[in-house]
Amino acid sequence: MTLGASLQRRWYGGDPPPWWTLPLEALYCRVVEARTRRFRNDTSAVVRLPVPVVVVGNITVGGTGKTPLIVALARAMAERGFSPGVVSRGYGGSERGPYLLTGNDDPARVGDEPSLIRQYGIPVSIGRERPEAARLLIDAGCDLVLADDGLQHHRLGRDVEICVVDGERRLGNGHLLPAGPLREPASRLGEVDFVVVNGGAPGPGEIAMTLEGGTAVNMHDPSLEAPLSDFAGRPAHAVAGIGNPARFFASLAAQGIAVHGHPFADHHAFTRDDFTFADGCPVLMTDKDAVKCRAFARPNWWRVPVRALVPESFFDALARRVRPG
Repeated sequence: MTLGASLQRRWYGGDPPPWWTLPLEALYCRVVEARTRRFRNDTSAVVRLPVPVVVVGNITVGGTGKTPLIVALARAMAERGFSPGVVSRGYGGSERGPYLLTGNDDPARVGDEPSLIRQYGIPVSIGRERPEAARLLIDAGCDLVLADDGLQHHRLGRDVEICVVDGERRLGNGHLLPAGPLREPASRLGEVDFVVVNGGAPGPGEIAMTLEGGTAVNMHDPSLEAPLSDFAGRPAHAVAGIGNPARFFASLAAQGIAVHGHPFADHHAFTRDDFTFADGCPVLMTDKDAVKCRAFARPNWWRVPVRALVPESFFDALARRVRPG
């Protein structure tokens, strides 16, 4: 077991943090507090854009379902008269930006999540300096910027903050890095405008979100689709390089599939050598992973798209917050 895997087991498994992580946690906490104070006390350090900015992020390490929610938000805001675009750091890609995606970009260059979002026809820009990247969206005609994973990027001014929480793992042991999974103190949840809970039971004032994905799309021939029920009762390899692979594996097992799970690190750069399965069983993977495997996909590989289901009242409330006047 790697050090990272061992720490994650402690973060979410109920065991106390290793003693050596506690002084590091205290140091990390001071750094976070100093950075937050800097941007709160020096408003000139914050870049305000001429259009509303909605930040979608989390306060824990790893995936919580931000990408499906970003796609759902972009579609819902478009239905309500906005022209939304998404700005991202482009984590996992080599491009430093600012850069406006074309739709034909290599995920190794622009990142897996931006590539996936762009596939849905949503304008996406990336850059280490997000305010500069966001201006590319405005120049392209966007009147609403959705910032992917930007809660801790205080330089970009924002009108609304949305924090996504994994409803099953919640905040783990409640400790900051590296003693726990938190990037910011748990009290940060009380400062954001909306808390969206992916799975599990939302608490008072929180918004419930579920992920729906009952269909598989063949990666070798995208015209072929099949309900996941077609894979029930037989073994399949499940591949996931996301923040919480167990969630994906469990969703397939719930369909009656005999899952052989193959977890990888979040944003893993897949190659052919990662797929050494010679038994001919179907290979199922998330959309986020599939964008990086299209070039060498085989006929028995399938991607499983998901969409975020969130109450329409949430989208209505968000639209009221950001609509001018």
